[in-house]
Amino acid sequence: MNILQELENWIPYKLSFVDEQPHCEWLYTNDKEFTEPFFDETISRCRSANFHSFRSVSGIEVLPQWSEGIERVQPSAFIFHVSRCGSTLASQLLAQDRTNIVLSEVPFFDSILRAGNNIPYQVLKDALAFYSPVKNYRKRLFIKTDSWHIFFYKQIRELYPQTPFILLYRRPDEVVRSQQKRRGMHAIPGVIEPALFGFEKDVRVMNQDVYLGEVLDKYFQAFLQVLEKDTLATPINYNEGPVAVVEKIAQITNTPVSEEAMEKIRSRAMYHAKYPEQVFSEEAIQDPVPDYCRSAYDKYEVLDKIRKSYNF
Repeated sequence: MNILQELENWIPYKLSFVDEQPHCEWLYTNDKEFTEPFFDETISRCRSANFHSFRSVSGIEVLPQWSEGIERVQPSAFIFHVSRCGSTLASQLLAQDRTNIVLSEVPFFDSILRAGNNIPYQVLKDALAFYSPVKNYRKRLFIKTDSWHIFFYKQIRELYPQTPFILLYRRPDEVVRSQQKRRGMHAIPGVIEPALFGFEKDVRVMNQDVYLGEVLDKYFQAFLQVLEKDTLATPINYNEGPVAVVEKIAQITNTPVSEEAMEKIRSRAMYHAKYPEQVFSEEAIQDPVPDYCRSAYDKYEVLDKIRKSYNF
């Protein structure tokens, strides 16, 4: 049995360091389809199913060699986002078609990117091969990034020069309202290394909403900078509606959507992205834009003007 047969249905899922040397921890997926809203939920389910398995670890330097012979599905698109802007639901809707592989915020990918000079960015491409091997019905691959991965735009674009990039966004005050209910990592000062966002000050003493307003300002600024130079990047606004968002992604990526898949998409779009059993409803914001969101909102309006100039 060769190495590819032995590694079938295994993925490198966790990056660890032993004596400052990076190592891969491997997880057996048993050919599970990746349908959870976030990939850490997929990991939890696989680990629960394999609780008798031994811990499998390798050096990270083997990834290029081991992935070399894997016939893989190439990415149809990377979905960048500003958080709480429909990206999770868009991923769920794309996953309604079983011919699509949808990877949503994969922790291993984030670890590679944030490892900086300790790990070559090329390893991301090697790792991705294990998540997207060609199988009978799998035809397309969509990768939803973590929100802060827009700051790795250059590295990801160098790895995938011809892949469409989707820039999904929403009014910053609406993003803040959602984050106030349950904050993500990037919405809590200091959880993500401040230098990644370009902060040079001690963010740990900042008010959480003020901090998030500045983070969103940097997200929108990065989106605008990408659109200045990248003809394969396309902005999409949350307020266009979840079905329209998926239809646009399908158009951009030349992805056919059958009527059967569209019926599933329309049905799923009525429910909460993270809590699929709950019907989604949300009141429009009536209050003025807070001062801490003003700079981000100004950039939002510029971005929305650019979006409206696209021929959709």
